[in-house]
Amino acid sequence: MRRRVVVTGMGAVTPLGNDVASFWNGLVAGKNGIDFITRFDTSAYKVKLAAEVKDFHPADYMEKSQIRKTDLFCQYAMAAAAQAMDDSGISGRIEPERLGVYVGSGIGGMTTFIEDCTRLNTVGPRRVSPFFIPKLISNIAAGNIAIRHHAKGPSLCIVTACSTSANAVGEAYRAIQYGAADAMITGGSEATINGLAVAGFTNCMALCTSNDPKNASMPFDKRRDGFVMGEGGAVLILEEYEHAVARGAKIYGELCGYGNTNDAYHMTAPQPEGEGIATAVRLAMKEAGVPGDAKLYINAHGTSTKLNDKTETLAFKAALGKQAETALISSTKSMTGHMLGATGAAEAIVSILALKNGVVPPTIGYRVPDPECDLDYVPNTARKARPDYALSTNLGFGGHNVCLVFRRAR
Repeated sequence: MRRRVVVTGMGAVTPLGNDVASFWNGLVAGKNGIDFITRFDTSAYKVKLAAEVKDFHPADYMEKSQIRKTDLFCQYAMAAAAQAMDDSGISGRIEPERLGVYVGSGIGGMTTFIEDCTRLNTVGPRRVSPFFIPKLISNIAAGNIAIRHHAKGPSLCIVTACSTSANAVGEAYRAIQYGAADAMITGGSEATINGLAVAGFTNCMALCTSNDPKNASMPFDKRRDGFVMGEGGAVLILEEYEHAVARGAKIYGELCGYGNTNDAYHMTAPQPEGEGIATAVRLAMKEAGVPGDAKLYINAHGTSTKLNDKTETLAFKAALGKQAETALISSTKSMTGHMLGATGAAEAIVSILALKNGVVPPTIGYRVPDPECDLDYVPNTARKARPDYALSTNLGFGGHNVCLVFRRAR
């Protein structure tokens, strides 16, 4: 018997606010988190815009000594995990061996990498920080979260590019389903708004080059020309249903389906017909037992690139048939930019809250319809609705595809 898995805690550090309430309220209001980059001088760059986290204070979550020993991506993850653990009330209510951590990052400590490469090349090897390696490695967020919250159960760092934290949430779900843990701290983080990352993504033709924050991230709009880089951290507490009920936990919703596939097609481009993501959607829907007449909300990957948005639209039609025509679909990357390794967990939070609150966030900046993207993308204004299920889809470089399915708590 597979065990039921529910969400009992959430935490977020995002371009729209540094807690879940600010994040959600910003989305519903259609707030744009995209603006001109302040982290480095962009005068030599074609790309000038990003969705930066603002007013983040790591000292609210950790000691000064730990701040010095951690990269920003790790600080985002630890902050989101602290919020989620406080929200869940699970501390002291679970055996350490039954609490696990699956938290990933698509890239890891890139700021640390840049800083210590600069030291090596300017003042020599003796000046490279002794914390260079433990600040850099992608798994250190999961490790530090486990230490902080005394989580001795299953522990993994999953790295699947832009699907990273969606895969982390899905695999954490499996760990609880099959009895390896009773609760999991799961999600992801990223902090790559720096000169090297922006140059790299720009030169592989992935980023939007607009200088207008209001017309930059435009998922499903005919004018779209690339994604806008975002950053942040997002963490959920998943818990076995009976365990949550026994301790009187509040339950936000239930995770009931997970699809995980690969296109096996190209390093960066999605398979043109969307076969891989369509299969992931079918698998997740089948596991969740979603009926053919169910009302759906889909938080799409929706990166605002020519290929992704067209491909996802084809995939939804292939996987859902007539249901795709009535589904409410939005891309919250229109407001947060693309949070890379954090995006899957952040959008899982959005999906859960859309079900719980009966509101679907919009796709802002949508002005010019694209004949190849002809579904209901909830343009510009949030919409009151009562979907039965929420799907969250994510695609990553390397051909990775993920679909998570949630339903309201029962």
